[in-house]
Amino acid sequence: MNNSFTRRDLLKASAYAAAALPFINLASEAAPQTAAATDPWRGLKIGVATYTFREWPIEETIKGIQRVGVKYISIKNVKNHIDISHTPEERKRRAQMFRDAGLVPMSVGNVSMRGTDDEIRKGFEYAKDVGVPTIVCAPRRDAIPLLDKLVKEFDIKLAIHNHGPEDKNYFPSPYDAMDLISKYDKRIGLCIDVGHTARAGVDPAASIIKCKDRLYDVHLKDISALGDRNTPIEGGRGILNLTAILKALRKINYQGLAGYEYEKDGKDPLAGLAETIGYTKGLLANS
Repeated sequence: MNNSFTRRDLLKASAYAAAALPFINLASEAAPQTAAATDPWRGLKIGVATYTFREWPIEETIKGIQRVGVKYISIKNVKNHIDISHTPEERKRRAQMFRDAGLVPMSVGNVSMRGTDDEIRKGFEYAKDVGVPTIVCAPRRDAIPLLDKLVKEFDIKLAIHNHGPEDKNYFPSPYDAMDLISKYDKRIGLCIDVGHTARAGVDPAASIIKCKDRLYDVHLKDISALGDRNTPIEGGRGILNLTAILKALRKINYQGLAGYEYEKDGKDPLAGLAETIGYTKGLLANS
C-alpha cells in the first residue's frame, strides 16, 4: 500500500479538522485567562508624555501614540500640541482632537511657573481649558504660597517635577519638593521623574513609596549613566531598575499617569518608544 495521502483522504482530514474547530475554540475560551492577558498594564495607567513627540505636529503625535497601544497622556505645552499661547478656543479644540482619537489627557506640562504671578495664573487657565486634573510644573520656590491659593481656586492639582542635580536651586530630587510643600494644601504634590531622581542620588522606587500620599504624576524613562548630564536611552537598555519602579507603583496602588517621557530621538522617537513600551509590557507580564 502507498503511505501517501490520496486526494480523498486529504479532503476527509480537512473536513474532520474543520468540524473540530468550534469545540477547540470553545475550550480555549473557557480556559481561565491570566491577569496579564486581561490587563497587560496590571492596573497601572501606563501612557506617554507628549514631550516625546515635541517635534511632531499634533496629528502625527496622535497617530504615534496610537501605534504604541497606550491611551493615557500628559500634554506638553508646545505650539505643535497645545500651548499657553493658543486661544482658549484653540486649546479646547486641540484637546478634543486627542479625546476623539481615544486618548485620555491626564495632565499638562511640564509648565514653567517661574515667571510673574500673572503668568503663573495663566498656567492654571491653560490647564482648565485643556480639561485636565493635574499640572506638571517647575515653579520657583517662593511661588508656593501663591500656588497654594490657586490650587484651591481652580481645584487643579500641581505635580512638581524634579530635574536632577543641575536643578540645585529648585528641586533636584522629589524629597526637595516634598520638604517644601508638606505644610501646604494637599493638592500640591509631585511628578517624580525616575531618571532625574536617580541622577540626584535617590532611589526612584523608594521615593515613590515614601511620597505616595502626594504623588500625582510620574515620568518613566531609562538612562545610560548617572551624573549631571541627562543621557536618555530606550527602556531596558539603561541602568534604571524599571522592575522595582513598576513594583513600587503597583504596591501603592498608584492611579495617576505613569507616562513615558522618551527624550531620545526627538525627530524620530516612535521606534524607541515602541521598544520601551513593549519592554514594560513584558516586565509587567512577568511580575
